[in-house]
Amino acid sequence: KGPPLEHSVRKHLRVKMTFTRFAEIGRVCLVNYGPDTGKLCTIIDILDHNKALVDAPAGSGLRRQLIPFKRLNLTDIKINIGRNSRKATLAKAYAAADVSGQWESSAWAKKIAAKAARANLNDFERFKVMVARKQKASIIKKKLGELKKSA
Repeated sequence: KGPPLEHSVRKHLRVKMTFTRFAEIGRVCLVNYGPDTGKLCTIIDILDHNKALVDAPAGSGLRRQLIPFKRLNLTDIKINIGRNSRKATLAKAYAAADVSGQWESSAWAKKIAAKAARANLNDFERFKVMVARKQKASIIKKKLGELKKSA
C-alpha cells in the first residue's frame, strides 16, 4: 500500500454510480414472462437473491406472489412503501406517486404500445404503412439529391 491520499485528492476521486435500478422494496417492475407478462408490479419483499414477493394495486389483475428476478424487468420508478405493505397502502402509494402516469409517459411503455399496435394491423393497414414508407423514402431521396447538386 502506498501513502494515504490527501483530502483534496480524495475529494476529486468521488465517482457517480452509473447503475441506479436496484432490486429494492418499492421498486416498480414489469413482468417479462408467464401469464402476467406486460403487467406492472412492485417489489414488496425480497426473499433471497433469486426471488421477490411482488404485488400490484387491485384491478391490475396481478395477485401477491413470488416471482424470480429473471422474470422481472426493473423500471426507474420507485415508490415509498414499507416491507410487506398491505394492498390498500400500496394503492395509496401508487396514486401518490402517479406510477401509471409515469409509466405511460416513459419511452419504454410507448415502445411497447407501438409494437402492440403494429402487431394488431390487418393486411390492408400493413400495405398502407409500406406505401407510406416508400413515399417518405422517395421524398428524402429527392431532397438529398437536390442538396448534393447545390453543394
